[in-house]
Amino acid sequence: MRIASSLSVLRVTLLLFCGAFLSGCAAMISSAATNLADNLSTAIVNQDDPELVRAGAPSYLLLLDSFIEGSPDDPAILSAGATLYATYGAVFADDEVRASRLTTRGRRYALAAMCETYAAACGWSSLTYDEFVASLEGVGPREAEYLYTYGFASLAFLQAHSSDMNSLAELPHIEALFNRYLDISGDEVDSSVYTYMGILLTIMPPALGGKPELAREYFEKAIAASEGRDLSAKVEFARGYAKLLYERELHDRLLNEVLEADPHQDGFTLSNVLAQEDALILMAEADDYF
Repeated sequence: MRIASSLSVLRVTLLLFCGAFLSGCAAMISSAATNLADNLSTAIVNQDDPELVRAGAPSYLLLLDSFIEGSPDDPAILSAGATLYATYGAVFADDEVRASRLTTRGRRYALAAMCETYAAACGWSSLTYDEFVASLEGVGPREAEYLYTYGFASLAFLQAHSSDMNSLAELPHIEALFNRYLDISGDEVDSSVYTYMGILLTIMPPALGGKPELAREYFEKAIAASEGRDLSAKVEFARGYAKLLYERELHDRLLNEVLEADPHQDGFTLSNVLAQEDALILMAEADDYF
């Protein structure tokens, strides 16, 4: 199914938010924990060996669980747990059952963090689309980072559950959520949201709000915002837009730029290594697709 293959692209882009968010998420725990989060997030996003991250991150998951046990009502700690669980489940879990379990916990932590900062969010899981959109109107700039965390964790969850048609039904909710995030975040916007929006608008069929030309604008914004250092934006542009519209020239140009680039870019190295792996696969499949 298209939803399964398209949602799987999130394994690269999810890493970017993990690194950006963990660097500040633990300030309310202790200065030692904050330093740990800072150093760990830097090490993760600048690591060029994905298998090393796969092997080492579970220890930190357990550490975050212990922090949450001690401070279950702290949204900053809950968001830290949500971010790493969602990322690890989406990117490194080696089977569907484990990915489901990890991303479910990540989304639960993210909703709890949102609930602590915006009481109306506590009932989000049972709302209709229209009710959910109406509820988003009450989310303000102070809740922006937690709103983003919930959207991020939800994407990871949907990836892990992409064989379930309910995942497709939830995509408009996530689009509405990120639109609200863009409305309230001002200059603090995380540029990876543009890649997420591009992905969402090319996953969804037109009947559910898919808009490939608007998606192209978002992909281009994502590339510009990172000054081309985020190679995953180009991979998703090629996979989500160029393949969808059978634009072979654009597809190959984007992927060749990814393969020729130096992946070692501060804050993007790990995601860039994974993006280059995906680019090789897409190029190998291109003659059969186009």
